[in-house]
Amino acid sequence: MRIAITGEALIDFTAGEAGTLAFLGHEGGSPLNTAVACARLGQPTGFLTQLSTDLFGERLMGFLERNGVDTRFILRSHAPSTLAFVERTPQTNRYAFYTRGSADATWTPEPLPQLPVDCRFLHFGSIALLQEPAATRITDLMAANAGQRVIVFDPNVRPSLIPDMAAYRARAMRWFAMADLVKLSDEDAELLAPGRPADALAADCLQAGARAVIVTRGAGGATLWRTGHEALAVAAPRVKVIDTIGAGDTFTAGLSVSLLAHGVERPAQLGELGDVAWRDVMRFAATAAALNCTREGADPPTLEAVRSALRREDNEALAPRS
Repeated sequence: MRIAITGEALIDFTAGEAGTLAFLGHEGGSPLNTAVACARLGQPTGFLTQLSTDLFGERLMGFLERNGVDTRFILRSHAPSTLAFVERTPQTNRYAFYTRGSADATWTPEPLPQLPVDCRFLHFGSIALLQEPAATRITDLMAANAGQRVIVFDPNVRPSLIPDMAAYRARAMRWFAMADLVKLSDEDAELLAPGRPADALAADCLQAGARAVIVTRGAGGATLWRTGHEALAVAAPRVKVIDTIGAGDTFTAGLSVSLLAHGVERPAQLGELGDVAWRDVMRFAATAAALNCTREGADPPTLEAVRSALRREDNEALAPRS
């Protein structure tokens, strides 16, 4: 197990034809999507959560196993599965969540899981941090692993679940302080720091303790900030977008997978990695996210698919122009 991810696992019901109540279910949840993406991208990955024994929980467990995710740390419960309903709009996706008393929200492992020595990256974030008692145990897990592994935080802000945004913003700064690598979408950044430029929020994250901060902007690419370095931006590959669900999760997975491929196994190495290597890491992540967008639902690509896409881009860049 090289990467471990903790948080919610749920069923996303996506809206069908406009004006109807027809929904199609998909396995989802930001942490689950990221775990599946890491596994498909070739890194041994484990998932830490609690799944229901109901029909949805059985489907989620089977999905993780079929995708090669290590499930040894998954607990089971008779509590219901978390459900989410998603309506697509031309600009973004709208969500309605049903989480109260769910299996993943009541995750309280005692004692905390002891991760294998070879686990080098540990991810947290998303709506699991809004539900107790799971939120407390997740932060306990991060504190127990601080300095031992590269801790990755993706807030995946869902305002419909946050009754007090000011209080949430204060809590978010504490989560930033627990992370070595922070990945935010531009929507996350605007919700966390309304009216402020992304580089100002990145500076706050770095001051809080993060070693690297990345803000993604969909088709606009992504930008990296590190202390003592100039901002580094990469473009997003041009693809025909079918669906954006899971794109950010796949980007986050691509970061950890590619960082491991570049030899990053300790938090300090995030700051030591050079610009050329960081550009390769972000390009890999952006390409993986773009390929996810070419399919319906969260459907991360395989490692070979990403490598093939990168080779095509390189060949096109080298081809003589008429």
